[in-house]
This record gives sequence, structure tokens and C-alpha cells, in this order.
Amino acid sequence: MKQYKHIIWDWNGTLFDDAHLCLEVLNAMMGERGLSLITLESYRENFRFPVIDYYVDLGFDFDAEDFDDVANEYIALYNSRRCECKLRAGALEVLQAIEEAGLKQSILSAYHQDLLEQVVEYFDITGFFTNISGLGDYYANCKIDLGKKLIETTGLDVSEVLLVGDTVHDFEVAEKIGCDCVLLVDGHQSKEKLKSCGVEVLSLISQVSSHI
Repeated sequence: MKQYKHIIWDWNGTLFDDAHLCLEVLNAMMGERGLSLITLESYRENFRFPVIDYYVDLGFDFDAEDFDDVANEYIALYNSRRCECKLRAGALEVLQAIEEAGLKQSILSAYHQDLLEQVVEYFDITGFFTNISGLGDYYANCKIDLGKKLIETTGLDVSEVLLVGDTVHDFEVAEKIGCDCVLLVDGHQSKEKLKSCGVEVLSLISQVSSHI
């Protein structure tokens, strides 16, 4: 088994169990616009980055309204309810096990930096991480540049890094920065989509411990 020294975690859907809230917020917004509502299964099968493209798939018309306004509306609705969500079952135990094994941990997220820091602090898990890296806006675009910056600024050896995520984009980030990756089901994308990446797909977050 490969010996890793640093685990990079995605946040939304990986450590933070929020897919159901994202679905409810989207359905509320679509209902106001007369768009067809979706199921969690449909969400996981079709969600993708950048999220603006997914919004277009859902029927949002950005000729009629600005994406900035839609993004801000989504964030406002999401943040008003984010504390209804919990950490993924078993997440705290895995974070503790990895820390006790002497590995370092970071978060790499498409969530806004300030909001990311706030919610991580809310769950009192900030101390587990040497780096918490989020985006500087609310658009949830590509995390590849953010991932490269994390590697560069920390001087991590990518051969000793494992990225844990829940989307195809997390795999793409790992591929671009040159580190290994495992993906978790029951996040923001379906198991079938994750399997298409050709990396290990885990059913439980506790299974990450087998990689340390």
C-alpha cells in the first residue's frame, strides 16, 4: 500500500453532508421560475462543474437574468440553512485517525473562503487542517488552479498526497496536480459517474482509513 503523508479533503458532499440541502435550495429557486423540479437521483446524475453550465441544463435563462444574481440568491438560501446539515457519518472519526497516524490534512473546496472557514469552525474541526483553501467568489467554478496553488505554497510532494472527493471534478483536480484520488458515493454525483473516472470509489468515509 502506498504511504501517504497528506490528505486533501473536498468539503461539500465529502466531509459535509449537504447534497440534500443543495437539492432543496435549487428546487425552491426553480419553482419560483416555473422550472421543473428534480429528484436527488437526477441531481447526482447530472450535477457538474462549473455550476453555471448545470444551471443552464436545468433551464435557467442567463439572457433574462444575471448569473451573479442567481449565485447570490443560491448562497443566501443555502447559508440560511447550512447549519441544518451535519458532517458525513464517520467523518470526525476518520479525521482523528488520520491525525493520530501523523498525517497532515487540508481542505480544498469550491465554497467561498470566508464561509468555508466559518462552517469548519462551527463544527470545531479547524484544528485538524494545516490548510483550508476555498474560492474567492460564489460561482463554484474550477478548483484546479486552487489545487495547484495549494501544492505550490505548501511544498507538498504530490506522490505523497491523496485527494478525497465526491465528484468527477475532484478527480480532475487530482489528475491535474498529479496526486492520487479516491471518491466517495452519496455526495453530489452518482456512483456510476464516479466509477467512470477509473479510481477507487468508496461506499463509506471510514474506508479512507485503509489508505493511511
